[in-house]
Amino acid sequence: MSLLAPGATMSDDGSDRDLAEWIDREIFSSNGHLEVDNESSGGRALLARYRNDTWGEMRTRWTFTVENDGRISRFETGQA
Repeated sequence: MSLLAPGATMSDDGSDRDLAEWIDREIFSSNGHLEVDNESSGGRALLARYRNDTWGEMRTRWTFTVENDGRISRFETGQA
């Protein structure tokens, strides 16, 4: 969580979500795992296979807005 800027936000499939709740539900509580297939924009855009115990595996896209201090202020994810 230290990689996230204060007040960081996110969206999943185009809908803004509560960041802390989403991370807990979709990553930590459900054993989320990401395997990157392709990266661009200096690592700020990813195509990846994401899986967790709730949804199984799916192809996903991730984009990150990174501040000057290196912390993520926003990320957007969804099915690719």
